[in-house]
Amino acid sequence: MPSMDIVSEINLEEVKNATENAVRELATRFDFRGTNASFEWKSPAVTMKGDSDAQLKQMAEMLRGQLVKRKVDAKALTLGSVESSGRNFNQVATFKEGIEQPVAKKVVKLIKDSKLKVQASIQGEQVRVTGKKRDDLQAVMQLLRETDLEQSFQFNNFKD
Repeated sequence: MPSMDIVSEINLEEVKNATENAVRELATRFDFRGTNASFEWKSPAVTMKGDSDAQLKQMAEMLRGQLVKRKVDAKALTLGSVESSGRNFNQVATFKEGIEQPVAKKVVKLIKDSKLKVQASIQGEQVRVTGKKRDDLQAVMQLLRETDLEQSFQFNNFKD
């Protein structure tokens, strides 16, 4: 009986590479010359420092762009609140891994409501889907790609 696991994982090495690319881009940008803007990688988070809130927004877009170039789903990126101390502004960008219980329940409910002939069960931080046909599992994949649950999903252990 075919089965697969729905997981939410990111490659932290690619995130590190994207951060390093954003640092290089920051150095070449004319509008950031002479400022204290910087990216700092501390696994599994990126700290952005700048002179203003507007700079942090631009830096977040830079980081998102670099993540997309490195094929890391930008939905995994979560921006924290902006902290300011005098003229320095900081913001921490974290990355979601694992499917939390409420999201997993939404995924299972979505699969059951689709009337596909598959069974979905929550197993820790992943969802296992089994069905009689491989096509049904591929339909579940397509369904999750089209639905916006504000989290990136990957499909592992696809077995016939």
